[in-house]
Amino acid sequence: MVITIERQYGSGGRLVGEKLAKLLGYQFYDRELLKIAAREGGMSEDVVEHFDERPTNSLFLSSYLLSSYMMSDAMPLNQKLAFAQFDVIRKVAQSGDCVIVGRCADYVLQSRPDRLSVFIHASNEVRALRLVTYYGVPEAFVDKVIKREDKSRSEYYASFTQSKWSDLRHYDLVIDTGMFGLDGAAALIAQAVKIKGEAKTSE
Repeated sequence: MVITIERQYGSGGRLVGEKLAKLLGYQFYDRELLKIAAREGGMSEDVVEHFDERPTNSLFLSSYLLSSYMMSDAMPLNQKLAFAQFDVIRKVAQSGDCVIVGRCADYVLQSRPDRLSVFIHASNEVRALRLVTYYGVPEAFVDKVIKREDKSRSEYYASFTQSKWSDLRHYDLVIDTGMFGLDGAAALIAQAVKIKGEAKTSE
């Protein structure tokens, strides 16, 4: 089973993914994908750090996600990094059960019948409290940071998939961490994995 998680900024989606992976005994991938992609693409990890999940302006990139094109040396670094990550996502999904956070993984792996796609969200109040408490973001800047980061993730997703990141029809499961908490969200997804597995077995 491959579980992909897209998440609003400050909703705790990455932490939910970590908890879920531990709960299920799955491999967990987030920024690790960046490091693997940088190594395999011959790029410096220090340089590509600034381009992770950043949008591109190209209108022709979504086709790459569902096929394999050669990367050109003239291609902008953010595109090269994204394509390298997409290849890594396919490889880790083939290697065994895993949880993958962000990076259009739900779209990259959309043809896999064993994929469960999840969207994690929370109210602005819940996200603001998390950013102030755990990330040290000054309260006066919280709303601006949330809008900026959500916009960046939305544009990144759209630039590579030509789809709307916030369109909940893309996802199998949508969870509010303000209502269920991080542990509760992880438990809900784990239960969905069990149900999906049982449904497949009974077919």
